[in-house]
Amino acid sequence: MAVAERIPELLRERSFRRYWTGQTVSLVGDQISLMALPLAAVLVLGADAAEMGWLKTAELLPALLLNLPLGAWSDRQARRRRAMIAADLARAALLLTLPVAYLLDMLTLGQLYAVAFGVGALSVLFEACNTTLFVALVPTERYVQANSLVNGSRSMAWLAGPGIGGVLVQLLTAPFALLADALTYLVSAGYLARISPVEPAPAPVEKGHFTEGLRWVVRDASMRALFAASGTVQFFNYMFHTLFVLYATTELGLSAGVLGAVLAAGAVGGLIGAACSGAVVRRIGIGPSLVAGFIGFTLPLILIPLADGPLPMVVGLLFTAEFLSCTGVMVADVAAGSFQMALIPDAIRARVTGAYRTLNHGFRPLGALAGGLLGTALGLRPTLWLATAGAVLAVLWVLPSPLPRLRELPEQQPAPSHA
Repeated sequence: MAVAERIPELLRERSFRRYWTGQTVSLVGDQISLMALPLAAVLVLGADAAEMGWLKTAELLPALLLNLPLGAWSDRQARRRRAMIAADLARAALLLTLPVAYLLDMLTLGQLYAVAFGVGALSVLFEACNTTLFVALVPTERYVQANSLVNGSRSMAWLAGPGIGGVLVQLLTAPFALLADALTYLVSAGYLARISPVEPAPAPVEKGHFTEGLRWVVRDASMRALFAASGTVQFFNYMFHTLFVLYATTELGLSAGVLGAVLAAGAVGGLIGAACSGAVVRRIGIGPSLVAGFIGFTLPLILIPLADGPLPMVVGLLFTAEFLSCTGVMVADVAAGSFQMALIPDAIRARVTGAYRTLNHGFRPLGALAGGLLGTALGLRPTLWLATAGAVLAVLWVLPSPLPRLRELPEQQPAPSHA
């Protein structure tokens, strides 16, 4: 009984437990691909900095192009869960083409770009429906706990995925390591098929339906500030991560296994951040937690371009940077996610989320492309210095806004009269 009492209350509810389990397995697979896909480009196809930039851009471009239309589409659907299952199955099928092509000696960078774009597009569809499914499963007063659990899964994925990915790449080669990610999408689809929450009714299609989410984000002062800060971080963070694998393997001399261990060790910080985020929010409030998370996420990354000298010192600096940064990002993600879920009206939730992600995640491919171009022109280390400095300064968008003074979750805003 004592053990059962330690289980979070939400995980005792069958529907949320199945949803959370599917998400957890899929997130681990995503982290395997995060290692295996760029390593396939570098180790199998000999990609340079510019080609790595194009690969990351292909992966992230759907966020810029499709979040807004798919958010509007999702708000009009009555059965969003089925669309999520279809997206999982399609992502698995796309990833399976890569080891097949490698086995036939037909793998090309063009195919990597196409698969990265296709998986990215299906991920946008999945996430457009996912937010609405989440609020159908979770009552408002448990948003922080639920977000802590989901972000804890993300941290567990960061912990397990890169290490598993590094080992699988060394044992099987990068293309065959992607089989593991394809399998996780099948598991996710299976768990989603076993829940049946009451989803919010579809929104009617009226004048302004497509752009209502974008206009709502722009009108709200807190959302504007959160968008500006998050967009800035996304731009510079993806400039950074586009070059990180290349920098770590070529300039710092890390093997795939050591690189996976560095990222996995950083994920321990993420687990701690996710586990403590609820207590942090209760202690200092939702807004101050968001500010602290932004600073804690970005500032430690300065240690990575600073890394130099003997290999143990380099690895130690990378471990420290990843650990502290992952702790900070979990606090920021839980606070920001809970704030948005509480504030956004149900009737326009997918459209607002789609608009926010269009504006926010749209900076990712731009950052990835800039990273590839600047990495070629300036070198890897100078570009990483530029990226970390820009990310740290992103918090300046939030400080003048109402967010730092916000202690409790906000009341849900009323839907626009025509929504």
